[in-house]
Amino acid sequence: MQSITPMKIRKSNERGQADHGWLQSRHTFSFGDYFDPQHSSYRSLRVINEDHVSAKQGFGMHPHQNMEIISYVISGSLEHQDSMGNKATLQAGDIQRISAGRGIRHQEYNPSTTEPVHFLQIWIQPESKETDPSYAEKSFGKMKSNQLHLIASKTGRESSLSVHQEVDLYVAKLESGKSLSYHTQPHRHLWIQLIEGTLSVNDQYLEAGDGAALSDQEIVTIQSQESSHLLLFDLK
Repeated sequence: MQSITPMKIRKSNERGQADHGWLQSRHTFSFGDYFDPQHSSYRSLRVINEDHVSAKQGFGMHPHQNMEIISYVISGSLEHQDSMGNKATLQAGDIQRISAGRGIRHQEYNPSTTEPVHFLQIWIQPESKETDPSYAEKSFGKMKSNQLHLIASKTGRESSLSVHQEVDLYVAKLESGKSLSYHTQPHRHLWIQLIEGTLSVNDQYLEAGDGAALSDQEIVTIQSQESSHLLLFDLK
């Protein structure tokens, strides 16, 4: 659903939920068997799934088409293999981008024998379809605290990963009591996804797992109440 109000909070405990034993997943937007017509997408942002996968478990080989797929690892390890020949093991702070284009197959697996993996899987609708599929990854595990780091963008500027959509994706880790401000260009829209901690967005309180959709706000101020970890999407 496209937001038409200045700010709307998507509470963590109102998200869709899937319990598969080996997989615990929370869905910000409609996904799989979970359908909510009030929360099916936001601008080009189609999926934010927060997944916990048990040790030695994972998703078998499966197809994707015409979607930008981003995985961001919060803790643990995530092993990837795809039909393009790519193989990788992602660690905390690593981001992976798959441009599925006209079609790819991939699998994701937790290689640890003891520890779960906690990650976000994000789908962004591309601005054009049937493109050549591609793959990229990068580590942001050693980023500086209390500032936004650009991790994905259309042009791949500032060493970010490129995506086939006019979106800028930032990550930040804020120490307790710290704040940052973000200036939004006209006719752009923001989604803030709080991964860990507690903070306020323009004086609206968010807890871990909450999301906030913002439109028509020139300056957005983010203030942490405790150590916090977040993603910020700047969308067309």
